[in-house]
Amino acid sequence: MPRHKHRKNKSILNNNAPLKRLLVMSLRNRIAFYYTVATAFLVAMVFTITYLIVESVVYKQFDEKIKTEISEILSKAHITTKNFTGFASFQELDNNDSIDTEFVQVVNTTGEVVKKSSTLSWCALAFNPNQSGSTYFNNSFSNSVVRQAQIPLVNRNGVTEGYLIVAVPLKNAIIVLNDLRNVFLYSFPAILFTLFVCTRMIAGKSIRPIERVIATAERMTQANLHQRIALPFHHDELYRLSSTINDLLDRLQEAFQREKQFTADASHELKTPLSTVKGTLEVLIRKPREREHYETRIQFCLVELNRMAKLIDQLLMLARYESSSIRPNIETVSLLPHIEEVIDRMNGYAMEKNISIRMDQKDSLSVAADPAILEMIFVNVLSNAIKYSPGGSFITIAVERKANMIVCSIADQGIGIPEEKINAVFERFYRVDTSRNSGTGGSGLGLSIVKKLADLQKIKVSLKSEKNIGTTFVLTIPAAEPLIIPT
Repeated sequence: MPRHKHRKNKSILNNNAPLKRLLVMSLRNRIAFYYTVATAFLVAMVFTITYLIVESVVYKQFDEKIKTEISEILSKAHITTKNFTGFASFQELDNNDSIDTEFVQVVNTTGEVVKKSSTLSWCALAFNPNQSGSTYFNNSFSNSVVRQAQIPLVNRNGVTEGYLIVAVPLKNAIIVLNDLRNVFLYSFPAILFTLFVCTRMIAGKSIRPIERVIATAERMTQANLHQRIALPFHHDELYRLSSTINDLLDRLQEAFQREKQFTADASHELKTPLSTVKGTLEVLIRKPREREHYETRIQFCLVELNRMAKLIDQLLMLARYESSSIRPNIETVSLLPHIEEVIDRMNGYAMEKNISIRMDQKDSLSVAADPAILEMIFVNVLSNAIKYSPGGSFITIAVERKANMIVCSIADQGIGIPEEKINAVFERFYRVDTSRNSGTGGSGLGLSIVKKLADLQKIKVSLKSEKNIGTTFVLTIPAAEPLIIPT
């Protein structure tokens, strides 16, 4: 971000103190605040609608009362609003005892008072010349509020000759409406305050699992990666959050253990050959020796260094596999030429021990696999078979098709594997014979690499072994084409 924009954004936050305070509010306070604001709007709307409905009902009742009084007045005057015969009809208006709580007034079209009830005394009701039809409205009269109706008086020819104005006091109704309004106004902040407090308590209880997540994360170090967050009782979003973080911790712990294991394995396996090479070179420089002695010891050091280089390559391959950085390139591979190429490469090593390698399969079968990875699998399995086979023995490789799978078996006549140790041979650095004097020189990584590379291509690896008789490795590889059975 450009520096001037950063300064501008910082200036906006500094100048907007309420926004800044809102941004630093805790989660429970923000939840309570937003919920209270939303509820305040809804409560205010409900209170307003309720008040308007009550007000409308009250005024409607007064309008009905006025209509009744108008009907009585017109009935006693023996007229209607549509057959007005003159203002003389209202001569008995002063003697109407039933309207002592109402105010009645008759005016002509100019607003001049023609007749009024005795309750009006010297006062007069307001006249609205702009209203042509019957209207009902509130008006102030003698320091009080009245509900007023203005009814036109029309003769038989349809001409308006005057207006009948009737009003009733609204004192009690206004008191009721004011009391209702005051109840709403005073209860509104009390409701919002109570709602905020309750919502904050509920929000605090709801986000308690998040606080446990924070506490667990703050305590988390390399020494206690095994700790996990306690899952909430309800399977809601917080349960998913806690479960997801636990899964993340599982992956972090696994990655840390892989790194720790890799470091331990590398240091363990490289320590001995490095010490050997160092000791050999230190002995060589102590005093002059014969040229043949130098050549022998240097050749020994080169062998040890080559073994270390191969070991490092194998460790890096395992690390790449476990970090999922290896992606197999599956394609159709002709299996027989592939195996023959591996045999040609391993024949020199086999001939050194007078071991012969036989192939029982002559028909070429195609498999779905990554050629480079498949070659590494065969090299490691065949190298392992040669390593643990006695001189003068032979290794048999057989290939056959079973349904949609190609089964390749590699059988040797070696020392065999005890039954209780068969499942452990695919673990890294595991050797059935751990003696350095056994002559095998193995690091215990070959079969571990075979298992992991096979899993990467969905190749099943199994073995059968009898001690001092031999071991048979079986690779079950997906065929490139499905088997077609003629009908």
